[in-house]
Amino acid sequence: MFDKLKNAFKGFASSIAESVEKKELSEKDIEGPLQELFMNLIEADVAYDVADALMSELKSRLIGAKVRRGTDLEAYVAETLKSYLSSTFSVMGEELPQLVKGKCSGSGTPYVITFFGVNGVGKTTTIAKVAYLLKSHELSPVIAAADTFRAGAQEQLRLHAERLGVYFIGGSYGADPASVAFNAISYAKSKHACAVLIDTAGRMHVDADLMGELKKIVRVANPDLRVLVVDALTGNDAVEQARTFNENIGIDAIILTKLDADVKGGVAISVAAITKKPIAYVGVGQNYGDLKPFSPDYIIKLLFS
Repeated sequence: MFDKLKNAFKGFASSIAESVEKKELSEKDIEGPLQELFMNLIEADVAYDVADALMSELKSRLIGAKVRRGTDLEAYVAETLKSYLSSTFSVMGEELPQLVKGKCSGSGTPYVITFFGVNGVGKTTTIAKVAYLLKSHELSPVIAAADTFRAGAQEQLRLHAERLGVYFIGGSYGADPASVAFNAISYAKSKHACAVLIDTAGRMHVDADLMGELKKIVRVANPDLRVLVVDALTGNDAVEQARTFNENIGIDAIILTKLDADVKGGVAISVAAITKKPIAYVGVGQNYGDLKPFSPDYIIKLLFS
């Protein structure tokens, strides 16, 4: 996992350590390694403007830096990279079960989560995983199939709900998705369920009609959390999805799927940097339990191990 990005960072730190002749880093010392790092970042699916911002940040931190004699230069540069990445990733204050429990026990009303993302990113499976996570904390969710456009969307979610033993609310094809969301929230209140997980249509993120539909769902459902589901393997298209959904709908958190198969690693950095939103969870397999809290410290340790 993340091998391409890991090798890019390691190669950059090693190159600077080998080229520096004195203990104050100059622009000449780092120009070549910076250009090589930039190209490696692009190849590792880091968005162009994110890679460019990282270059500027490294220049400002490294040029003119006075390093004490005896310092391991490679380790010094690696720590500079780690510091930048730490500032890029943000984290949610609490995990979902705690957020749901806090609202449900405090107000007696369900915690509403809307899920966005284009078709094929693993949104349906992710919703099922979140339902499983909440149920494992003895919290009762309602799954709402507000995607009334895609053939099979209702059936897939209904099947997951049956397997998990959780409530399900759907709608007929062509029905108003916002009405499905409204009905699900009303149903959750009547059943004293603690959470409503609302699936939404996943046509192309450049679809203006889709964005209008999603905005209506948000107005009606007034969600506590708007989650964008992104496939870590889709490269820079994932970055454009994150940018478009955030600008048009507004998102609060991101779930990255298929992270276990991501040998590049750039998408995680890019979507965090572009949206300034936390990556809440990552999908690392197909089983219901394969949804793990995202840890910036773990990712950074992985990149520099």
